[in-house]
Amino acid sequence: MSIGNSPEDERPFEDERVEADREEARPSIGRALQQARIAAGLTVDDVSSATRVRMNIVHAIEADDFTPCGGDVYARGHIRTLAKAVHLDPEPLLAQYGEEHGGRPAPTPAAPLFEAERIRPERRGPNWTAAMVAAIVAVIGFVGFTMFQGGDDGGSEANVAEGSTPSDSASPTTKTKKPADPEPEPSDSAIAAAPQDKVTVQVAAVDGRSWIAARDHNNRMLFDGVLKQGDSKTFQDSSKIHLVLGDAGAIDLFVNGKKIEDDFQPGAVERLTYTKGDPEAG
Repeated sequence: MSIGNSPEDERPFEDERVEADREEARPSIGRALQQARIAAGLTVDDVSSATRVRMNIVHAIEADDFTPCGGDVYARGHIRTLAKAVHLDPEPLLAQYGEEHGGRPAPTPAAPLFEAERIRPERRGPNWTAAMVAAIVAVIGFVGFTMFQGGDDGGSEANVAEGSTPSDSASPTTKTKKPADPEPEPSDSAIAAAPQDKVTVQVAAVDGRSWIAARDHNNRMLFDGVLKQGDSKTFQDSSKIHLVLGDAGAIDLFVNGKKIEDDFQPGAVERLTYTKGDPEAG
């Protein structure tokens, strides 16, 4: 008679060790992406240019730091994009991300993204019809008033009947209303007075509406909403401003007194970080 566990009792522990060894053999998500990139002969700059994912985010993901992504929805999107760029199947990496970060994300964070990626409304020109109608009404009213005043002035009618030329001041003049000029874009000088010891960011929706989000250097939310065409917002912080633009093509940016000339595409989602001094996206 033997004392202790039977061989059958020890098998579950052996299975657990095998499973643990298998987990240790599987590379992390960032390591897998980095190895595939190197194997493809690509640099981080190559991958960033091909995917429009910023270099600092690519570096962070390869180090298994998903904080700069801004949430699970964006992290999954970046993993899928980077995996395709380095010729990897993204599904195993997404499954691994779900195992390590609590499964699929809740559906509520997707609402701002849906709002941000809506098709921009069609651009509308000035309402010339309304302007012309208003001008015609003004002319008719002016002519009627002049005729009414002229009926009381018999001397003036007599002069005209005798062949004299009426004075220019008595003849009605036609006036048309000029449509209001559009508001000029904020000039560099308009925000050049921003304090040099802070970062100042002005966001203006000049070509349609766009959802935007802004956070300070402590990651506290400064604004989260939609700017309609013609609206603008200004944000200021002691060291850093983080931005997410839902439709970057509709936005003009002014940072620390300087207009940002990046060629943002219509409908593109851009994540930007600006600091004090000469503006430079993080």
